[in-house]
Parts: sequence; structure tokens; C-alpha cells
Amino acid sequence: MASTSGTKDEVGPPRSLSRRMMTRSSTMYDPNADGVDSELVPSSLATIAPILRVANEIEKDNERVAYLCRFHAFEKAHRMDPKSSGRGVRQFKTYLLHRLQKEEEKTKPILTRSDPSEIQKFYQNFYEKNIREGQYTKKPEEMAKIYQIATVLYDVLRTVVPPAKVDSKTQDYAKNVEENKEQYEHYNILPLYPVGKKPAIMELSEIKASLQAVRNIDNLPPVRRVGDRDKPFNDILEWLSSIFGFQKGNVANQREHLILLLANIDRRLKGSEDYEQLDNLTVKQLLDKTFKNYVSWCHYLHCTPIIESPKVPATADRQQLQLLYIALYLLIWGEASNIRFMPECICYIFHNMANEMHGTLFGNVQPVSGGTYQAAPVGEETFLRDVITPIYEVLRKEARRNQGGKVSHASWRNYDDLNEYFWSDRCFKLGWPMDRKSDFFIHSSESSRHRHPTERNQAVGKKKPKTNFVEVRTFWHLYRSFDRMWIFLILVFQAMVIVGWHEDGSIFGIFEEDVIKSILSIFITYAVLNFIQATLDIILSFSAWGSLKPTQILRYLLKFIIAAFWVVIFPICYSRSVPNPTGLVRFFSTLGGNWREQSLYNYLIAIYLIPNILAVLLFLLPPIRRHMERSNWRIVTLLMWWAQPKLYVGRGMHEDICSLLKYTLFWIMLLISKFAFSYYVEILPLIGPTKLIMNMTVSNYEWHEFFPNVTHNIGVVIAIWAPIVMVYFMDTQIWYAIYATIVGGIYGAFSHLGEIRTLGMLRSRFESVPSAFNERLVPMQKDEPKSDRHEDSLWIRKNIAKFSQVWNEFIFSMRTEDLISDSERNLLLVPYAVSDVPVVQWPPFLLASKIPIALDMAKDYKGTEDADLFRKITSDDYMRSAVIECYQTLKEILYALLDDERDKMILDYICHEIETSIAQRTFLSKFRMSELPSLNDKLEKFLEHLLKDDVDPEKYDSQIINVLQDIMEIITQDVMSNGHEILERVHSHYPDNEKRERFEQINYRLTALRAGREKVVRLCLLLTVKESAINVPTNLEARRRITFFANSLYMRMPNAPVVRNMLSFSVLTPYYKEDVLYSEDELHRENEDGISILFYLQKIYPDEWKNFNERTKGIRGTPEETDEIRKWVSYRGQTLSRTVRGMMYYKAALELQCFLDSAKDAEIFTGFRTFNMNKPHTELKDRESAMADLKFTYVVSCQVYGAQKKSSEDRDQKCYLNILNLMLTYPSLRVAYIDEREDTINGKSTKVYYSVLVKGGDKLDEEIYRIKLPGQPTEIGEGKPENQNHAIIFTRGEALQTIDMNQDNYFEEAFKMRNVLEEFHKDHHGQRRPTILGLREHIFTGSVSSLAWFMSNQETSFVTIGQRVLADPLRVRFHYGHPDIFDRLFHITRGGVSKASKTINLSEDIFSGYNSTLRGGYVTHHEYIQVGKGRDVGMNQISLFEAKVANGNGEQTLSRDVYRLGRRFDFYRMFSFYFTTVGFYFSSMVTVLIVYVFLYGRMYMVLSGLERRIIEDATISSNKALEEALATQSVFQLGLLLVLPMVMEIGLERGFRTALGDFIIMQLQLASVFFTFQLGTKAHYYGRTILHGGSKYRATGRGFVVFHAKFADNYRLYSRSHFVKGLELGILLVIYQVYGTSYRSSNLYLFITFSMWFLVCSWLFAPFVFNPSGFDWQKTVEDWTDWKRWMGNRGGIGIDQNKSWESWWDAEQQHLKSTNIRGRILEIILSLRFFIYQYGLVYHLNIARGSTSILVYALSWLVMITALLALKLVSMGRRRFGTDFQLMFRILKALLFLGFLSIMTVLFVVCGLTISDIFAAFLAFLPTGWAFILIGQACRSCVKGIGFWDSIMELGRAYECLMGLVVFMPIVILSWFPFVSEFQTRLLFNQAFSRGLQISMILAGKKDKDKTHTT
Repeated sequence: MASTSGTKDEVGPPRSLSRRMMTRSSTMYDPNADGVDSELVPSSLATIAPILRVANEIEKDNERVAYLCRFHAFEKAHRMDPKSSGRGVRQFKTYLLHRLQKEEEKTKPILTRSDPSEIQKFYQNFYEKNIREGQYTKKPEEMAKIYQIATVLYDVLRTVVPPAKVDSKTQDYAKNVEENKEQYEHYNILPLYPVGKKPAIMELSEIKASLQAVRNIDNLPPVRRVGDRDKPFNDILEWLSSIFGFQKGNVANQREHLILLLANIDRRLKGSEDYEQLDNLTVKQLLDKTFKNYVSWCHYLHCTPIIESPKVPATADRQQLQLLYIALYLLIWGEASNIRFMPECICYIFHNMANEMHGTLFGNVQPVSGGTYQAAPVGEETFLRDVITPIYEVLRKEARRNQGGKVSHASWRNYDDLNEYFWSDRCFKLGWPMDRKSDFFIHSSESSRHRHPTERNQAVGKKKPKTNFVEVRTFWHLYRSFDRMWIFLILVFQAMVIVGWHEDGSIFGIFEEDVIKSILSIFITYAVLNFIQATLDIILSFSAWGSLKPTQILRYLLKFIIAAFWVVIFPICYSRSVPNPTGLVRFFSTLGGNWREQSLYNYLIAIYLIPNILAVLLFLLPPIRRHMERSNWRIVTLLMWWAQPKLYVGRGMHEDICSLLKYTLFWIMLLISKFAFSYYVEILPLIGPTKLIMNMTVSNYEWHEFFPNVTHNIGVVIAIWAPIVMVYFMDTQIWYAIYATIVGGIYGAFSHLGEIRTLGMLRSRFESVPSAFNERLVPMQKDEPKSDRHEDSLWIRKNIAKFSQVWNEFIFSMRTEDLISDSERNLLLVPYAVSDVPVVQWPPFLLASKIPIALDMAKDYKGTEDADLFRKITSDDYMRSAVIECYQTLKEILYALLDDERDKMILDYICHEIETSIAQRTFLSKFRMSELPSLNDKLEKFLEHLLKDDVDPEKYDSQIINVLQDIMEIITQDVMSNGHEILERVHSHYPDNEKRERFEQINYRLTALRAGREKVVRLCLLLTVKESAINVPTNLEARRRITFFANSLYMRMPNAPVVRNMLSFSVLTPYYKEDVLYSEDELHRENEDGISILFYLQKIYPDEWKNFNERTKGIRGTPEETDEIRKWVSYRGQTLSRTVRGMMYYKAALELQCFLDSAKDAEIFTGFRTFNMNKPHTELKDRESAMADLKFTYVVSCQVYGAQKKSSEDRDQKCYLNILNLMLTYPSLRVAYIDEREDTINGKSTKVYYSVLVKGGDKLDEEIYRIKLPGQPTEIGEGKPENQNHAIIFTRGEALQTIDMNQDNYFEEAFKMRNVLEEFHKDHHGQRRPTILGLREHIFTGSVSSLAWFMSNQETSFVTIGQRVLADPLRVRFHYGHPDIFDRLFHITRGGVSKASKTINLSEDIFSGYNSTLRGGYVTHHEYIQVGKGRDVGMNQISLFEAKVANGNGEQTLSRDVYRLGRRFDFYRMFSFYFTTVGFYFSSMVTVLIVYVFLYGRMYMVLSGLERRIIEDATISSNKALEEALATQSVFQLGLLLVLPMVMEIGLERGFRTALGDFIIMQLQLASVFFTFQLGTKAHYYGRTILHGGSKYRATGRGFVVFHAKFADNYRLYSRSHFVKGLELGILLVIYQVYGTSYRSSNLYLFITFSMWFLVCSWLFAPFVFNPSGFDWQKTVEDWTDWKRWMGNRGGIGIDQNKSWESWWDAEQQHLKSTNIRGRILEIILSLRFFIYQYGLVYHLNIARGSTSILVYALSWLVMITALLALKLVSMGRRRFGTDFQLMFRILKALLFLGFLSIMTVLFVVCGLTISDIFAAFLAFLPTGWAFILIGQACRSCVKGIGFWDSIMELGRAYECLMGLVVFMPIVILSWFPFVSEFQTRLLFNQAFSRGLQISMILAGKKDKDKTHTT
């Protein structure tokens, strides 16, 4: 091997070790290709990766030097890990050793004879060629790479060449590289140290001024070590870093961040083009925005903000000081890692560090020691180690207590708890530097052995309490958070019942004195409800009392005492005012003496209502309330103390008076409607029957009545009224849906939505589109003429040219996306080049068939007057334009084509004749119109010849000349009446009278020029295109995009600024392991039905596939075609590549906008595309690119990119390579990832984590920034927000758009981005500016199947009409995921763009909206721009998504954010908030519970015999009233709530006829079944989350769902959420039918229970109806076999739940294992309902013979226990005798069977048992067994203790088998009939059929091989 240093010492491993490594290594570490080994370096050897990269880079120039580099890397790796103990190190070293052995023999020195001189010579050559010569010509990024290579080469050189033999030239070169390499490091956006020709971005005056300000280090004290020289620094950030110890990567990142922020703000504030100094106002504006939260925090805690410190000397440089503050904050934030979620913690850190900085700057005295601050330099990671890591460790320990969401929220502190510690002035007790023994760092005791080394010096003590709030799992949170709403609804209900109970129930009875007195009793209820609220406040916050101030605890106790006082005093005083009291009223009236006064009770009410009256006054005066709440004056705080506890957030959220009036009117109207409906439909009709029922006496019951003496039949009253009361509380949701639909429709209409919704509408208004475009999307230029500019023809032409360029880029983008064909593209393009045509040249699709029609009109015209013919033609503007353009264009083409002067003269004379005859109105007399068609035919032929390619030149010339001569002959001989005169006139001009043919000399280069060819193509289109072009484009998506873009130009939007003045913004996309780009294998991999993704998409999008083939015909059969096919498929899925392509349209749009803003007139008329193809214009192109980089950054946070790069798994490697290719394709794309490395600390291998930003280099990625983290960031909180948070530091700009990985964007929408960003500058209602801009989405997955269509429509209605109403008038829009745009500076200083606490912040997106609103933000919604979004498309995917959202809403219900918003919003805004967030899910759950309550109430009435008595009583008709009231519930259940806004939005945007048609089709496709099924999903997961927890992120998968889900999969997914509940309701309905049928009319029964039967059928069978091939016989047989196998498999540790029923059954109880005792008790109580069946049904058995004795029930238990014991005996017998004593086991079974037969015989013969009794017994005993199972699961540990767990499990298995059979049997029966399967396919894929699909062929796998294009 090569010598390492020229000495005998061997630094590398000895040969024996090398051989030993090779023999011990069983697997060879072999990268896929050479050049990739540098990317596969184990994390513990990361420092050798650059050496291997250099080796790969220079290998093509000198293989020997590359070999020496690899050898050096190997030696270094061996020194770093001599024992190869790191992960993957041994395999990597073995691979490298193998490669080195091969290369040692193969490579030889080229330049010299020895290795030392070879590498030295190569180094010198490399320097001279690339650095000395290249530094003035190469780009900064190229120089960065060259310097990196030079640095590595010199390191290798020093190990190969002895120090004495390194010549002086090499040393000089190396010294120069060392001095300058920092100037050439890889950069992100700004190359801050360019040498030679500066990049365009560094020439911008705003960048220069900002850079100069940041580099102003005058007056900064030097930083020095004792006895050391001053440490040099270049700018203020380096100075701060040298004092506080920030990381180099963080400093570089925030330096660029700060410069870009300053530059963008400064540019907007200054109007001048060039300037040198940064404006003080710029710095002040940035300072105010950055520190608004910090200043507010300081005032809240009554301390002076450092940035307002009076101690600053008057002589200080204010701008420099302000920049130091901003830079310090950004550096803290940039390195804070997970602490970024704790904004007030960052405020605390900044406060102390800024104070320390003040001391250094101004020599202040330290508060503790009394000495002055010394500016001593510290290590690079000091800040991370001393400040961030201790806080991170507290977070990590608290997160570990969460145990993956299995423990109660009350037992650990989340991000909010720890952040809210800093809302109290006790945080200052932490001191600075922070005292590790303070209470903040105290944690519960744990063995020091198990503690992290960094934790050993922390104090240990009791667990710290929660801060301010406790997230307890209980439904009482809904009452506590929205108490005002519940109190209001309850009191109104009570009042309505009182009014209805009085005499005739007339509403006017309210004015009668005795009714008023009765209504006043509602204040007793009010007092009781307030007492409940006060009690809940104490109970639910008890775990946080340790962190509360004494004043807060005192407030809770006083509220409780006062509430208790009113609860006692009100009943006493009220009862005293009632004459002749009875019952409970009489008891209260005897308390406290003999006085009796009505007036006293009234006075007490008046006193009680004083706080409410004050609240109403403040409600009507929101500015006063807002000011009081935000005030930090102690006197105001004292006054507000009783009204609300003092909190840092949620103060002064009241809207302005205008908004308040709007949403107040909305809710007053809604509540009037709701209460009128409730009174007249729900309450009043039931009051009469209730009175009669209460007066009835029932003596004979049909069961054993335990309470026969209860008066008023209270059980029946409860059974009748309970569902009605529940409907009363739920139906507000329905009224909300109705009113929101109406208001949303009105607002949408006024917003001009849907004004252009068809191609016909577009054509009719296209004439005004350019002017609308220029008004909305083109910035007003200062130098434009103000007066009469609309009459200025140059101005009009220039604007049309601008429009046409944007329009054409839009059309080109659609062609690139294969939405349109080449011919459609040509029809849609608008020419913008300079032309002599005097009319606007509209796109040919508008002028389609205009020329043929005009020709027909002229040919058939019989008159003689020109005016009549011209009037007909000019009456159609487009026809007039087409005729004039055709004439002028043909003239231009012929002039350009003719070379001979005589020919041109003939043409001149003809044109002159035409023009003068038109002017003199003699056209018809001089030209024969009948000959025009033959001329037209020749012209078409002529143009076709001109456009021909690849033909023989001679033949081409002769064809053109022949046709041209024919044309001229027709014109002169046939069309013109005096054509021969023209020819004679020309001949007379030339006396030589040449006899040769005319029109033979032509210019053949006409169509070779782009401009000439475009003219010919356009003229050809105008002449030839017929009526069919009216339907261009044919693709539905292309039509939608064109019409939406055109329509949006007429909507209200801010005026566009020039690009240089617009707000800068970033886009951030979190990515984990989803698909990036489909591989070739994935495209062709077939599913079980023989369907590949490629084949499927070819059928789904046949027109787009055809367009793709047309576009790629030039690369058929090449690797490029395969890549294009992969992209084509990936761009139709939900892949990262689709998202990245869409977001990069922003840069393309910005470059075009920059061109249009700054280009001169000539350049604009030349055209953007033509201009950018010309090389001389590089300066403007560089400027465009620079401006786009200045304004736009795109960061994809690929969390595991580093792990994927090093992974040996094929999928991970593909993801890595695909992401790398995206970076190489889009140079502006940045990828952030979390890098995990292994470092050896104190002899132990420790994992170290970094946030890394990379960009695409030459062939590989290039690292830009690397910032060390305190630990693994994703260990603390939820994955997605943590992924966003680690990458947010790499984003730039003042706005941030959050985009998910299933989104898309469009070029034409990207063009409107600068308009949207201007919304941040618009004041909304009194100096409030938006903090979140909501954008609408287009769901692009709607065409895949009917389910996808339902989901698409539902989602579309929510993101349009739903959010429109939320934003205005209701003012409760939050952030519902993506693609909202955040005010970036507002949010990064207030906790980021999402919340991340484990479990509670499962729906992380909406919490950022809550947080923004609580912190004084303002959220708007804008519909003139849209972003694409994908949704789940399969039944199971959709259900998982709905489950995830329901889980998230369950957690929201428990959260402090919902509590604070519910309590701090005003009354009506609180209503809006409730019904649009958690209230919707609670209403869904109540809808389901209504069915339960109704059926259980009916079962009670039927089985007890009470219903018979009531129905047979002719005076009572309660059922009718109940039917009408319950019809309300069915509206919600059937999904009609969701359909209403859907129909309105489709009607608005596509027409109400379309909306009605879509609604009918949806119902025919069983949309109601789907929505009813999803109602069950919502109800189940929402309820379970609140009761037991168990929320988790559910990956739904975003692929194409064309596969059949197995029955076992569906059973596992829906068993508990739907099947069990469906069967229970089914049994209830059967009992209700069977035992009440003798006295009930069938019509009545059907009417009441129709929607319930519908619900049961939907819940049991919807998963199979919407399952592809769900009724295919072969699939059904396979499903049955698979399900049987799954049911029979035994479970155990490590057995997946997909493999075994036992494992699944155990996993299904996970929520019960981690629930608290309250959850278990509730579960047991709910299970007791199943015992009712047995109790009620045994008395109805014929064998009971009408007896109602309790002994009948006791005997039924004897039967039940006997049956269970028999089953237990069989189970035990199978276990004990089944294997060894088969005979014994058979005898046992035989004896049991004989015993069973004997007993049944006796029962039939002697006791009178009947067959019907057998079925009834099943209905009675089955629920009892299920109750045993549920109770056993809830008491698992007890049941296991007494040894009955196995029995419970076996009983559970038996029940699961029975349920599976019941559900499976209908599927089997339907599968027998082939037409059912065909019908199902048509039902599922109807949308696709309507677009020409052949899904039946797809599912059968019958491919048409000839038509499928294979690669």
C-alpha cells in the first residue's frame, strides 16, 4: 500500500488486522455504484465523508490521487474507531479495504514517479487551474466546492509527503487556501464573501446596506482572554457568539436571516432605487415586531424591558444597539431547539442575556457579585450546554412520564405547563445563570444509576404540579369550558316547558302573572348550574393548585362559597313567595321563619344579575373591555380579578363593534329559529300527552316492577322526554348548518365567486380579462401616464403583452402537466410579439370557426350594399378581429415570403385595391364573394405546405411556388373583377417586360424563424379550426383551472406591488417516509387483480396519457422516457415530487413578474421566453433569479433524510436518491433533516443530534448549516410539529406558508401570491392586521371513485363555504392544517406554527390557530387563490382519517386552549366557537346516543307493558309528537348536514342545476350510507378519547386504493366502533318490533324506526358495499378462509394482531389498561345496560305463564350460570383430556349433550316451553354474556387474579365468531349473484365511468396489451 508519510512508521492497520477484518465480516458493504460510498459513511465516522467525496470528484482527473485520498480516509477511520465498535463501521472499513486493494494494483502515478511528488504536482495544477484562474470567472458555489477539494487535498498531501519535502510553492498555495476558504464556504442564498464578479443578489442596494449595518462593529468592546490577543470578529453576530458561545452554524444561519429581513423591510420603506445606508425606521420596525411579545411579557410581569432600558448612554449608536438586540434574540431562537415551543421561556433567556450584553457594552455592575461584566470569549457550544440542554432535559423527563400517551395528562407537565411557569414573576427566582436546584428543574426521584450524566447535578424531589390548568379526562370539560351556553340553553328549555305547561301552551301566556312567577324559578336553576361550575373549577384544577397564586385559590373558594349561598337562598325565598306550597317547595318555605314576600325574591334576582348586566354593557362596548383586559395596571387587575383569572394569553380578544353586530345578528336569528322549532315541534306537542300519562294509574305490569308505587309514571315520562331533551341540545348544530349555508352562499355571491364557471362564460367575458388582469395582478408603475392612459394605444398593447405572457406561461405549464395537447395549447396561446395587426389578437379558441362563418356569410350574401355585410360581420367583435387579423397576417406572411420586387408590387396593388374599395364602400362591386371558398381552400393548402418538416427541399420549394401561384391567380382572375388591370399596371412599370413566371422567387427561411412560424401556425388555426375548438380544452381539470383563474381576476384582492417591494416568504413542508417518486418497479407491480398503478392511471386519465405520449414521442425507448413515465404517475399521486413541483412554481412566477416589472417596452414585446433564450440578456436573467431568491425560500423538512442516506434498505435508498434528484432539479430547494451521529464522550459512545440544511450541488448534496441539538427533538412531542420546528430556523422572510406533503400548486395561482401577501398590510377593523391568511383548497383526488368524490365534496365545502363563514361574519376561523400563510415573525416569537405536546396536541394544526387567537392574532380567509390538496380515497383510509380527527377533537375538548377560548370569547362568539370545533363532534356523539336512549326507553315501555297501556288509551298520542321530534335527529344522522353546504358551494361555483344533479347522483351512489357510517366513526373515537384516552397519530396512507380489503381487515377495524353497536341497536329494534306488534300499527313503527334501521344496516354493511370486489364470489371464499385462520390462531408476545385474534383482542383493550379508576367504573356502569334484556324478556316467555314474580328472574340466572358452567367444563375438558384422554373427553361431551337433551325435553313437555321461547332466550341471554365480557375486560387484573381470564377470552372468541357470522352471511348470499358485483363496481367507480373509464375491466385484470404503452 502507499506510504503514508514517507517514514517507516505504519499509521494504518497492519496487514494481519486487515485480513482478520475481511474474514470476520460476513456481509460485504457494497454501495450500489461508485461515487456513492461517501454518502454511506457510518455516523461515527462522519468526518471522513468529505475526503471520500473529493476522491470521487477527482477520480476522473487522477485515479492515483483519488486512491491516496481513500487511503487517507481509511487510516483516519481506523484511528477514530480502531476496534470497529460503532454501528456499521466494521462493514464499511471492510468494503473500503477491498476497494483499496483493487485500486493499489490498478492505479499508478501519472504526473511523476512517486506518490509524494504525484499528489504535490496534482495539488499545484489544481490550484493554478481552478483557484488562481477561476476565482474571477467561476460562480461562488463553484468556488466553494473547489476550495473544499483543495483543503482536503492538502490534508491528504501532508500525510503522504514528509514535512521536509513539501515545496514552498505548495505551502504558499495552501496558505492562500487557508486564508480565503471561509469566504468560499457553501452558502444558502447570500454569498457574503464573493471575490471577482459579484452575484446579482449581492449588487442589490438593500442587501449592501443591510450587510454594512450588520458589519458595523465600531464601539463594540474587544473580546479577549487573559494574556491573549483580541479575538477577531467581522460582524455583530460573531461578537455576540464570542461572548455567549453560540454555534458557528447558528451564527451563519441567523446572519443571513437577519440580512434578508432587514433588506426586504428596508426596500419597502424606501422609494429610491439605489442607496447605501440602512434606514433607522427599518431597524425600528423589525425590532418592534420581533419584541412585541417580549415587551408585553415584561409589562405583564411588571419589569422593565431591556430594549427600553433607561441605562443606555445617550451617545450610544441606537441602530447598532437595536441590531444587537435583534441578532441576540435570533441567535437564541435559532439554537433553542424544542424550547422554541416555549416563547416566554425564550423571553426570559433573552431578558437575562441582553442584560449581560448591556453590562459588557456599558460596563454595568453585576447584580450578584458587584463587579463589572468581562467580555471573555467562551466555547462554541457554551450556550447550548449551559442554557438550552438543562431545560431540554426537564422537557425530556416530563415527556417520558407520558409513556406514549398511556398515562393521564395530569401526571406530567407538557410544553404549555413549563412555558406557563414563566408567566409568573417567580420565574426570576431561577436567577442567571440558572440555578439547577431551583423548583423548575426539580423532578421526581429516580435512581441515579438510571439517570443521564447531564442530570446528575439536578435537584431531586417531588413531582411538580401542573401549571394553571389540568387536562382531566371527563366530559365535564364541555360544561366547564362552555358553561354560559349550557346554562342559557337549560334555562330557556325550562322556561319553554313552564310556558307550554300553562293552560293551552300559548306563547302569549308568558305575560300572565302566575306564568311569570313560575318562570322566575329558572334563577334557582341558574344558581345550581353556577354552583356546578364553581365546583368543577375546584375539582378539575386541583392538581394545579401547587402552582397557583394564593389570590387565584382564594377566588376559586370565594366563587364556590358564594355559589353555594345562592343555591340555598334562592329556593328558600322562592318557596316563600309561592302560595299553598307542596312537596319540596313546602320544605324550603318552612325554613327561616314565617315571612313571605315575592319582592324579596325579585330583589335577590336583581342583585344576582348585577354581574351579568355589567357583562352585557361591556359586551356592547368591546373597546373598553379590550383595554381593561389588556391593561397591566394593578388597580384594573384588581377590578378584573373576579371576572377572570389573570393570564398572559386570552386578554382582550373582543372584536370591533361592526364584527360583533354581524355575528350577534347571525346568532340571534338562528336562536329564534331554533327555539321556535323546539317549542312548537319538540316541546309543546309532548306536554299534553305527558300530563295525561302523569295522571294515569298503572296497576298491572308485565314484569316484576320494583317501584310499583312511584307516582306520575315518572319512568315513562323520562323514556319519552330524554330523547327530546337530547335533540333539543343537539339541533342547534343543524340550525347552524342551515344558517351557515345561507350566509356563506350570500357572502360567496357578493365575492363574485362562480361568475365565470363554464367555457361559454369565459368566452363571453374574455375581452375584459386582460384589463382585469392588469388591474389586479400588474403593479402600478410610477412612470406610467396617469391621464387618458386607457386611450393610450402603446399602454394598452403593453398591458395586453404582459397579460399574454402570463397567460401563455399558464398554458405552457398545463401542457407540461399533460392537461392539454399540442393542438389545444396552440389554440389557447395569445401572441404578444410586435405586429402590425391593428386589432387585439385573441387566442384562437375564441376565434374558432369565425372565418369559415364569415366566408359563408359573404358567399351567401345577395345584397349589393357593403354596409349591410360589414354590419353583420362587425356585430360579432371576435369575428371582426379574426377577419382583420387574417387579412393583415396573410399580407405580412406574403410580404416576408416574396423576394422579387415586382411580386411585392403586385401584392401592394392588390392590398391597395382592397383597402380603397372598403373605404369607398365599393367592395362588393369590385370583388366576387362566391370565389372566396376556393381561395380559402388554396390558402389552407399553402399554409400546410409552409409548416411541413423533414421534406425534400426541392419538392418543398416547388409545392409552395405552385400553390402560391394558384392563390395569386384565383385572386386576380376569379375574385377581383379588375385583377388583370393590376398585372398590366405592374408590367407597365418595368419596360423590359420579362416573360418569366411571377411568384417564383421566395424566401425559404420564413418558417425557420420562430416569429414567422408562429404567424403561419396562427393563421392556419384561424382558417381551419371549426366549431370543435369551442370545447377547448376538453380536460375537466384544465377547464376548472382556466375558469377559476379568470373568475378570480374579478374578485376583490389587494393591488400587486412590484416584486422588489413585496413581502418575502417561505414555504415549509414536513416529510417523513412517504412516497417521493414512484419507481419503475412500483409502476408495473400488479396487485392481486393484475392491476398496476400505471395501467390504472392510464384508464383514469386517458386524455392525459395521450397528451403525455404526444409530448414524449421524441424520446421513445430511452431511459429518459422511463423517467418521464415515473414523473407522470407520481404527479398524479400524493407524492413529494408533486408537492415540490407545485411549490417551485412560486419561483417561476416571481421570475416572470420580475421580468414584467423591470423589462423595457422592447423587451416586453420580445417576450419572456424569447428573451430568456437569448444569451446577451444574462444580466436581467440573473436579476430575475436574484429577486426570486430574495423573496422566496422553499424548505422541505425530510426528518430522516440522513438515516435514509445511510440505510441499506432499498426503499430508503430510493427515497434518498429521489430527494437528491429533486434538489439537483430545483437549485432553490432546500432540505432540512435531523442527523444522528455517534460521538465518543468520556470513552462512551453517545448519540449526538444535529439540524442540518443541505442543497443540491453538482452531483450530490452540499451541507450549508449544521446546528447541534440538545437531544433528539422528536422524542419530546408529536412527530410532525417537531419536524416542522427543527426546520423552521432555516426558513426566511416575513411570511411562512405551511404546506403538507399531499398538496399541489399551480403556476397561475402562484402568480397571485404577492397579492395575497399584501393582505398582511391591510388593517382590519381598527388597526388589526392578519396573523394567519387562510387560503382555499381544491381537492384533486375526487375523480378516483365515488368515495373519493364524497370526501372531495365534503372537504371542498369545508375549505370554501365553511371557512368563509368562520372567518366572516363569525370571526372564529383558526388554522385547519394547510396551506395557510402565517405572519412568520409574529408566530416564531410566540411558539411557532403548531403546538407539539404529546397526545393533547394530536391535531397540532388547529392549536396554532388557537394560540394565534389567544395571543391577539387575527385570522382571515381568501378565496381568490387556491392550492391543490389530496385526500384519502379508500373506505379504510377515510375511516382512519376520521378516527384521527375525532381523537384530536377529543383531546381538544380537554385542552386549556379550548377552555380559555370558551371562557374568554364573548357570548355569541363562544357559540360560534363551540359549534364549529368540538361541539360538532359532541353533537355527532349525541346523535348516536339519541338512538340508544330512544330504543332503551321504548324497550322499557314495551317490556314493562306501559306502552300497551298508553297506546290503548285513546286520549294519548305521544308517539306522533315523538316521531316529529326525532325526525330532526335523522337529518343529522343521514349526513344531510354535510350535504347542505356542499350543494350551496357547488351551486355557487358550478351552477345550481349541476348542484342538484350532483346531489341526486350522490344519493344514488349511497352517500347517505357513507356519511351515516362515518357518523359512527366520529362518535366512537370522540367518546372513547374523552373517557379513556388512547389517541394516536394514524397513518392513513396516501396511495391509490384499487385493492380489495379482506373481511378480517374490515372486521378488525370496525368491530368495536360499528359492528357491536349496530348489532346491539338491531336487537333493540327487533325487541321493539316483536313485543309491541300486537297493539301498534305497522306504519307508525316504520316511520319511527326507519332511520334507525338505516343506521344499523349502514354500520354493519357499509365497509363491504364500498370495498372493491366486496361481492365477488372468489374473494368472498378467500376472505372466509382467511378470517377462520385468524380467529383460530393463538396469540402471544410478538404475534402481530393481523395474524391472531387473541393478539388483536388484547390490543383492542389497550385503552382500558391505561385508563383511570373513573374510566373503569364508567365502563362497568355502561355495561350494566345489557342485563336489562334478560330481566325484561324472561317475563315474556311462554314458559313463565304470565308470572311477574322475582323468582322467574332468579331462575333465569340459574339457567345462565348452568350454561356458562357447561361451557367452562368443555373448555377445561379440552385442555386436560383433549390430547391424552380423547375417550374421556368424548364421554364428557356426550354426557353434557344427553343432559341438555333431557332438560330440553322436560321443559318442552312438562313446562310448556315453545320454539319462540328459544329465540327469545337467545335475545335475553346473549347480551348478558356480552356484559360479562365487558365487565371482565374493565376488571382485568381482578379477573386474572381469580383465574377466570381464559374463560372470558374464550367467551369473547365465541361472541366474535357469532358476530362475524351474522355480518358475513348477507355478503355470502349477495356474492352468489354475479350482477351484485357488477352493480357494486358501477356504484363505486361511477365518477370514473362518467369520464370514459373501464373499471370493470380493470378489476377483472383484462388488460388491452396492445394499447398499454410498455417501456
